[in-house]
Amino acid sequence: MVSHRRPSQPVLGVGARVTVVSAAAATAAAALGASHADADPRRTPEAVRAKVDRLYEEAEKATERYNKADEQVDQLRRSVDRAQDGAARGQERVNRMRGVLGAVAGAQYRSGGLDPELALLLSSDPDSYLEKASDLARAGARQSGVLRELKEARRRLGQVRMEAAHDLKELERSRAAVARHKRSVERKLAQARRLLASLPTAERDAYDRASRSDRDGLPTLSGGAPASERAAAAVRAARRAVGLPYVWGANGPTGFDCSGLTQWSYAQAGVGLPRTSQAQRYAGRQVSLAEARPGDLVAYRDDASHIGLYVGNGQVIHAPYPGAAVRYDPVGMLPVSSVTRV
Repeated sequence: MVSHRRPSQPVLGVGARVTVVSAAAATAAAALGASHADADPRRTPEAVRAKVDRLYEEAEKATERYNKADEQVDQLRRSVDRAQDGAARGQERVNRMRGVLGAVAGAQYRSGGLDPELALLLSSDPDSYLEKASDLARAGARQSGVLRELKEARRRLGQVRMEAAHDLKELERSRAAVARHKRSVERKLAQARRLLASLPTAERDAYDRASRSDRDGLPTLSGGAPASERAAAAVRAARRAVGLPYVWGANGPTGFDCSGLTQWSYAQAGVGLPRTSQAQRYAGRQVSLAEARPGDLVAYRDDASHIGLYVGNGQVIHAPYPGAAVRYDPVGMLPVSSVTRV
């Protein structure tokens, strides 16, 4: 999380679409920014803090892209597993039906003849025959039914295999995206750490205090009661997480990024939330900030790249940024974009 000192007012609105730049461009930009920042002896503490703010914001957006790609990888992996299981079951079914027809063929051969259709079907390449076959009457009622079932089973098996191959390609692309976003996050966080380390201790402490400051113009918020028992359970879970470290890409139980904390908190209440903060902002009914009650999700910035859990008395619990543990902060620490009641 970043930019706790900008003067913009909280605005309830629709999140902006995040544009994903290429990995090469991100690498060049990060390297260029690092070299300029580290080489400039005239940089002021204010300029360093502004640069750290910007890097944290960029890192958080990249983390959201990482989480989204990682979630897609999990979904595709399950889809591939299902498709491969389906293909294996389909192949077993085809083998069983070929076995039945083989037994029929054996009986016909022993009785003095073999139906031409069975001979072709049991050959090394029956598919071309099955596509051309238009009259199964000669095989008899039972053989005709099994032949039709076998043709359909082979068609379904081919479709399942095609879907599995497609999902495998998508899985590899998603894995590449995960790795790309991970590198982007790591570069930005490493640069932010270097910049913060270059500040005197007093300036670093001032940065942390400023990151926890409230904004002017917010409505007066009271404690209130949670809107539901599941909201109350999520708040209790979030309180237990206070003090645990921010770990980007993590959703508990020993470390969290911002959306990982809210997802985990509601999971303890038996409620499944999406993985990213952009998706979580639409995981329930949106209300005004003045109506906020404990357990509501508070999304920040127009693109909802940060999120926290409102716990009453004008405070949220959230996972701020690397190096800062899960903690209480004023609800107005960043521009509020939406409040969602799950």
